[in-house]
Amino acid sequence: MKIFSARGPMDNSQDRELPEPQASTKENLEPAVPTPRITDLSNPEYYINRELSHLQFNRRVLEQALNDDHPLIERLRFLLIYSSNMDEFFEIRVAGLMQQVEFAREQVGLDGLGPQAVLKEISNQAKESVQLQYEILNDKLLPRLAKQGIRFVRRHQLNDKQKAWIKRFFYNEVMPIISPIGLDPAHPFPRLANKLLCFIVAMEGKDAFGRETGMAIIPAPRSLPRVVELPDEVCDKGGKNYVFLSSIIHLHMQDLFPGMTIKGCYQFRLTRNSDLDLEDEVEDLAKALQGELLSRRYGETVRLEVVDNCPKPLVDFLLKEFGLTDNELYRVDGPVNLTRMMSVCNEVSPEFEHLTFPSFTPGYPKALQTRSTRSVNVLDAIRKSDILLHHPFESFTPVVDMLRQAATDSNVLAIRQTLYRTGARSEMVDALVEAARKGKEVTVIVEIRARFDEEENLALARRLQEAGAVVVYGVVAYKTHAKLILIVRREGKKIQRYAHLGTGNYHAGNARLYTDYSLLTCDKDITNDVRKIFQQLTGMGKAVRVRKLFHAPFTLKKSLIELINQEAVNAKEGKPARVIIKVNSLTESHLIKALYRASQAGVEVRLIIRGICCLRPGIPGLSENIQVRSIVGRFLEHTRVFYFENDDRFRVYCSSADGMVRNLDMRVETCFPIEEPKLAARVKKELELYLSDNTCSWQLQSDGHYLQNKPSRGQRRRNAQRRLLETLANYAH
Repeated sequence: MKIFSARGPMDNSQDRELPEPQASTKENLEPAVPTPRITDLSNPEYYINRELSHLQFNRRVLEQALNDDHPLIERLRFLLIYSSNMDEFFEIRVAGLMQQVEFAREQVGLDGLGPQAVLKEISNQAKESVQLQYEILNDKLLPRLAKQGIRFVRRHQLNDKQKAWIKRFFYNEVMPIISPIGLDPAHPFPRLANKLLCFIVAMEGKDAFGRETGMAIIPAPRSLPRVVELPDEVCDKGGKNYVFLSSIIHLHMQDLFPGMTIKGCYQFRLTRNSDLDLEDEVEDLAKALQGELLSRRYGETVRLEVVDNCPKPLVDFLLKEFGLTDNELYRVDGPVNLTRMMSVCNEVSPEFEHLTFPSFTPGYPKALQTRSTRSVNVLDAIRKSDILLHHPFESFTPVVDMLRQAATDSNVLAIRQTLYRTGARSEMVDALVEAARKGKEVTVIVEIRARFDEEENLALARRLQEAGAVVVYGVVAYKTHAKLILIVRREGKKIQRYAHLGTGNYHAGNARLYTDYSLLTCDKDITNDVRKIFQQLTGMGKAVRVRKLFHAPFTLKKSLIELINQEAVNAKEGKPARVIIKVNSLTESHLIKALYRASQAGVEVRLIIRGICCLRPGIPGLSENIQVRSIVGRFLEHTRVFYFENDDRFRVYCSSADGMVRNLDMRVETCFPIEEPKLAARVKKELELYLSDNTCSWQLQSDGHYLQNKPSRGQRRRNAQRRLLETLANYAH
């Protein structure tokens, strides 16, 4: 059985339609011979490698750049997101595998592959995808963008006016801050920061001191824009015209080395290990983290990207200098730092809005709407009934308003909240600061180890502390990933609690890009459970007992497996049995084995896994009742939902946790029930919508690769995200 299926760069096998079920005939009416049940669930052939599955997800993101259904600028955006995803993949995942090899701590995964075998396969697959990426950029996107009036002008295309303007820009903006470094015994190879655009220069001649090294390195300062817009007055055509910083530096290379003969100048970029390694026994987590952040930019090298026309001797020199091999070398046909082109996608002028996704206004729940200009008090609305929001189709504003109103409400006594990622400019943090300054008891669990947001979260923590809030950094060995707000309010002679529980972060920007659920409730048991979890995070004591929530690392995994096992029991007894799980990733072995056993018992299992999936569907005797699909579309699918048929008395849970070891065993997570019947039925209906998508969905095959779902002849196109926009948001396409 194949562990990973490779495809050629332009192979269209992913576009094949899934076969329709065959109608019964006389020939197949005979009783089928039962497929022998597989009992050894530890066989490596029944699992997909985690890292290679991750690569497959990134490939699906890249292939959105080929999708003619997406507007042109959005196709470019997907291509750049792929670059960003791959950067993080190498900084964290590949770096971890290389460390295992270096320190002889190699671990074999469920799939039976060791890190050296995985690294080799990653190199093969990633190089194929990177080649496809640059083919899409150069042959499809850039020419089409140019026809629409968005041009990336290459050096040989510049006119005289543009060259003159670029020369002034170089002398005024680049020359004063750039530092060329000639290599000789007094100037050793510089220490280059992670993902920094650099140039290696080959030259001839002696300088003023008689030195004749023949080689130099130019790091491009991070303060310089990687894409520079040319002014209209120097352009022969209208629209937007851009030039890459690399082209500007190339054009004036001679000015950086006066009197020398430049033989060649070539871009390269180095990727380093960016994971942070904190010991469990630290006295001050914040101080320890600050120390680690200083060294993140200079971790061990894991990848070298070089333009494809760089001569082999120079490439070999760089590889030797960085301690890398050809496996870690990526030759590219274009800029080595494509993610910096994202500024073009983010700053679209009105004349090019037709090249982006149509705008929409998130819907607002009826329970919070009013005919007057006065806003509804969110807490009063929650007291009448639970409120469920599906972002970004529905507004995130009610969550912000709930906190803002609580901050100024004289009857509110205390506010507690977890913060994982919230953004530099956060209205929610503003509200917490205001509440603390007004004398309310404000306690915030700030997870300062949220990857790549550590520095920002440290600054947020300092700001909250200065306002008088109590800030706790969670538990050293367990990241606090749960999304919780608890508001304590005096109402008459009693104390009333209100809570927000979510699947996503308290980040208003992400709430426009990620799909997530928010539950606003004052249910007595749920809010008391939330109170207990906060108490456990800020204080000390044994694991708390909660009534309605599941929480990791204590009860969540066990409870999910028990619910899956119950579906298997129901199936064996002839009762309705079905499981639907929608998460970002599925890697936890016990959860996978429970799903395998449920499939063997006859349970219909439908998994909507956006990214990594280590489970193999469709294996006779093991997983023939399991289907796995991935949705990749306009919005990043981020909701985590667990549905259980439960003998026609279905149960629905939403969660902050994915089906991964780190979520279930190494993080503080919550999983909360949607108990109000109408809300639970709504979540079920929306899950069915995703299961019927035949436009933005991909079906996982048993050999580990994905086929894109497409409508069969005469079948209506179904796009789940667009349908949710049409039904929940103000959207006219």
